[in-house]
Amino acid sequence: MLEKMLSARIQLGSLTMRLPSGETRVFGHGEPAAEMIVHDNAALRRILRDPGLELGETYMEGGWEAGAGGLRTLIEVLMRNFAEAHPEGAERLTLPLIKLMQQSNRIGRSRRNVSHHYDLDEALFRTFLDDGMFYSCAYFPHEDMTLEDAQQAKCQLLMDKLRLQPGMRVLDIGSGWGGLAMYLAEHGGVEVDGVTLSTEQLRVAEDEAARRGLSDRVHFYLRDYREQEGVYDRIVSVGMFEHVGEPQFSTFFRKINSLLAPDGIAVLHTIGVTGVPGQTNAWVRRHIFPGGYVPSLSQITRKVEQIAGLVYTDVEVLRLHYAWTLAEWYRRFQAQRASIAERMGEKFCRMWEFYLATSEGSFLWWDLVVFHVQLTHGHGAVPVTRDYLCQPEA
Repeated sequence: MLEKMLSARIQLGSLTMRLPSGETRVFGHGEPAAEMIVHDNAALRRILRDPGLELGETYMEGGWEAGAGGLRTLIEVLMRNFAEAHPEGAERLTLPLIKLMQQSNRIGRSRRNVSHHYDLDEALFRTFLDDGMFYSCAYFPHEDMTLEDAQQAKCQLLMDKLRLQPGMRVLDIGSGWGGLAMYLAEHGGVEVDGVTLSTEQLRVAEDEAARRGLSDRVHFYLRDYREQEGVYDRIVSVGMFEHVGEPQFSTFFRKINSLLAPDGIAVLHTIGVTGVPGQTNAWVRRHIFPGGYVPSLSQITRKVEQIAGLVYTDVEVLRLHYAWTLAEWYRRFQAQRASIAERMGEKFCRMWEFYLATSEGSFLWWDLVVFHVQLTHGHGAVPVTRDYLCQPEA
């Protein structure tokens, strides 16, 4: 059954499969050319039964590995020939209930979900992130930029969209390792409050702010966004909305509405899908981002439209930028793989490289992008043209 399916589906590029018996099967032809070395026939049966979960599970367990061309090429061939499935029929009718169970991210559960991923030790993230520890999509005005420069360009783009003025109060929801908050304070002359649910990120961010002499202007809190109080001239959230969960979308935007000053500006930076909304991949949900959910643009705008006094004034779709970011993360991770395996084990390394490779592929070959949504209380808060983004004021 597997051979019949692969023969029918592999139309772009080729897949060479080496079986435990020593036999070799070739599906498709031409480039890109990938190779899959199967060590356990049971792995194939499991993949056939539930590919969304078991492709990653069996890779972690050593049931198969990528041969010539490497893992990223194998993922490319698979993703380009197997379109991501979306629910239909009866499954679509049960989707709201499934989402409620998977994404019911109350505060306590959100803290546990964040800890699962972001409280992995600092040393791991330093092996593959840039010097500023930005764990989100970079921005490449030029594709040949270094990761460090592209992350700084992302910060500048967000600062331009926020239209900062010295002395403003800014809230950073999901402040991560603190890089954006410190960039805004240093380059915009503003005061920033950052909230995170990761104790490890909080520790690193506070230490770095102190080292750079910013502790009087940048403050970080171990706090859920729903617990935040006050009024802010600007609000920014980067790479956090994916952890909110669709059942809490209205809660998130109501909170933005209540925290944002009457003439304030908020900018949301989030991974999104350009296709039909669906479920979070089972393997990603289990091992990487429990409780996570990637929204469509319509899901975001629909919730904004339901909140009186909050309007979107600009929407930008960043395409391929995250794929380039992930490619560099993968390269840096592989350069340090041996030392990471010594500390964290081979199974962890297989999980992480599969996560990075499939994430990159999802931005290259499937329907993932990054949305920038600018929000205000009224049309007068930002200029009526986008010239201020093309030619920022001095």
